Amino acid sequence: MKKDNLKMKIDIVIPVYNSESCLLELSKQLTEKLENITYRIIYINDHSTDNSWDLLKDISFHNKNIIAINLSKNFGQDCAIMAGLNHGNSDFTIIMDDDLQHNPSDILPLISQLEKTGANVCYGKYINKKQSLFKNFGSWLNDKLANIVIKKPKSIYMSPFKALSRSIVKEIIQYDGPYPYIDGLIFRFTSTITQLEIKHHSRFAGKSNYSIYKSISLWLRVLTNFSIIPLRVSTYVGMFSSFIGFILGIFFIVAHFSGIESPEGWPSLIVSILFIGGIQLMGLGIIGEYVGRSFLYQSKEPQYVIKEIVGIDG
Repeated sequence: MKKDNLKMKIDIVIPVYNSESCLLELSKQLTEKLENITYRIIYINDHSTDNSWDLLKDISFHNKNIIAINLSKNFGQDCAIMAGLNHGNSDFTIIMDDDLQHNPSDILPLISQLEKTGANVCYGKYINKKQSLFKNFGSWLNDKLANIVIKKPKSIYMSPFKALSRSIVKEIIQYDGPYPYIDGLIFRFTSTITQLEIKHHSRFAGKSNYSIYKSISLWLRVLTNFSIIPLRVSTYVGMFSSFIGFILGIFFIVAHFSGIESPEGWPSLIVSILFIGGIQLMGLGIIGEYVGRSFLYQSKEPQYVIKEIVGIDG
């Protein structure tokens, strides 16, 4: 590391949820790897149901470089990250997970890559992923959606482990909507993005909080917050089904005047009604998603509510 870099300040933003078994070791490794660096670790407890918050209070009491934020309820990972970003003011910000799958020793290389390339964001690109097949599938699908919806270059992997410059953090925290999506906001505000190959480690302890519900919520957030693609898909599907109905109507009319008996019975009618009804309900559901999010934005539903802060800002 360059001598000039010893004077730089780093914020490490870490959302925490039910990770009491990892926090002591994580804090220990961070402290060791950032020796002689001006840093601040910002833990955001997203209303954990285990002993995470009590442990964070104890850790922050014994380390003046740690601030712990306790949210009043579970707002979700991106909202927790927004809370951390709003409490940072350093030259660089690192966002990472709380389970030690992201190695603290990669923090300085990520920042070095950021400085060397002059980029606003540097993602950590995993060489090999140490996670379940389901989580790999979710990451793959999210990556494909991001390519289409937020115009992410195919070569960039959106890792949760990333380094951000102060300028891009300032832009991100200007967003005051109730459904933030950090990666979406990054690609909204900048195209100067780089990445660095890093090793992905197995979870230190405990079990993953990744679930189908959280995956679906993330995909909906990507689709409805950053594009009108679902509305267009609904429109195209409706047009296609209407076209098929029109062609079938012409066919049955021609068949009738040609002396060909038309199909009888309710089954075909019921299938048609269910098909068309399903298309309409899908369209209404998508429109409702947009209208609902617009309502929540206009009503200024908060991204997060802080219940307690301890540490150097407490």
